[in-house]
Amino acid sequence: MSYTTKIKNEIAKIENTKSESIAELSAFIRNNGYIDNNTLYLTTENENILNRLTKFLTSLYDIKVELEKKDNLNFSKKKLNVIKVSDKVNYILQDIGYYSSNNTYLESPPNYIVGANEEIRAYLRGVFLCQGSINDPESSYHMELLVDKPDEAVFIQKLLNIFDLNAKILTRNNGYMIYIKEADKIGDYLRILKANQAVLYFENIRIYHQEKNIANRLNNCEQANIDKIIQTASEQLKYISIIEENMGVELLDDKTKEALLYRKKYPESSLKELSEIISLETGKKITKSGLNHRFRKIKELATRLSN
Repeated sequence: MSYTTKIKNEIAKIENTKSESIAELSAFIRNNGYIDNNTLYLTTENENILNRLTKFLTSLYDIKVELEKKDNLNFSKKKLNVIKVSDKVNYILQDIGYYSSNNTYLESPPNYIVGANEEIRAYLRGVFLCQGSINDPESSYHMELLVDKPDEAVFIQKLLNIFDLNAKILTRNNGYMIYIKEADKIGDYLRILKANQAVLYFENIRIYHQEKNIANRLNNCEQANIDKIIQTASEQLKYISIIEENMGVELLDDKTKEALLYRKKYPESSLKELSEIISLETGKKITKSGLNHRFRKIKELATRLSN
């Protein structure tokens, strides 16, 4: 079962108030329904969604609906469930804000359909149930809603961005895609839908990925530091070799000779480690900065001897 299906199964069990049911039904009919000969048709593969829509229609409008199954045109093995409504169609379409009082199509639902946050959440649930998908966070972070009409796409985007979700619209050949790519925003979107179990799964995976990325960055940083230490020590040993080959050790002062000897003795130590070793073994404290100064003298002498 896909992550999207799990989310839809979860939110299909949420209990609604009457106004929330109307808002959710409004979104589903606008983005899934079609009307032919004064008959309304709704389709879904998902049995939980089928039961939810049937419950809304029968309880809100005291009607009977016909249920049919037909082959799925998108090559899915699942049969497509069809809800057929022939009774009170105009009344239903007016009540959900699809038609005006004179049966004219409304490009977006009236304000009373989504007049409060809970109705907005319900409308967004309805859109997701019929046109939404979310990638499993194990693979990538992506949420999308596919709709046919540009006005509906803009309307849905505005509803999403009421919650600061940074939703965007992309034009496709077959319609419009409203999408969210940011992981934290997708998590917020799931909370808005009230898909609590899906949120827990999503956030656990997201936190795991974050911690893994942090660990990788720390490992990379540590490796870079090790590489830098090795490179610095290697250069210092090269300068020491030049000085020794040119019998120039006696040209160095005692403190710098001491640094030369300890670098040869501890070729893989960092400057900080080497300063601590010298301080401990000689009883004379030397800082990393002071030790670096001595190695600059070694480099200057090696450069003069090699020219």
